[in-house]
Amino acid sequence: MRIDFAQATWRRALYRLHPAFLAAGLAGIALCAGGIWFSMHMAEQRAAREEQVERLRASQAALSNRPARMAEVAIPEAQANAVNTAILRLNVPWRALEDAIGSATPANIALLALDPDPKKQLLKITAEARNSDDMVGYVQVLKQQEFFTAAALVRHEIGEQDPNHPIRFQVEVQWRAR
Repeated sequence: MRIDFAQATWRRALYRLHPAFLAAGLAGIALCAGGIWFSMHMAEQRAAREEQVERLRASQAALSNRPARMAEVAIPEAQANAVNTAILRLNVPWRALEDAIGSATPANIALLALDPDPKKQLLKITAEARNSDDMVGYVQVLKQQEFFTAAALVRHEIGEQDPNHPIRFQVEVQWRAR
C-alpha cells in the first residue's frame, strides 16, 4: 500500500508517470512537429506550382494574342520573272567561262564586255582587234575551245574616231551545259 501525502504537482505527476506513457507523449509531440513541417513544405510546393501555372497561363495568353499567321502573298508574275532571271544570271558558270575565254584570248585582242544569256546558254563577247585577221583568228580559236559548242561573228565595225582604227566586233558563243 502506498501512502503519499505530498501535494500533487506536475513534476510529481511526471515522476510517477509510467515510462511507456512518457515515450508515447514524446512520440506524439514528434509526430505533431513532423506534421507541421510537412504541411508547411506542401504549402510551399503548392504556392510554387500555382506561380508556375500563372506563368504558363500568361505565356499562353501572350502566344494566343500574337497575330494570326500571315496569309500568303501572291507574287506578281513580272516580279517572279525578274527574280528568276537574276537567279539564272547568278548561276552562270563564270569560272568555266573565264577559263575558256582566258585561254582563247591572245594579247592582241582587247575584251570590252561579256554579256551572258543563261536561258540560251549564250555569251556575247564584245572585243577589239587591230586588224581583221586577228578578229577572224580569235573566232576560230573560240570555236576550238572544248567548253564552247559554237562561236559566230555577229557584227563588226571600224572605229573611225580612234587614230589606230581598231575593229570592234561582237562574237556569240554557245557554252556546254554541265
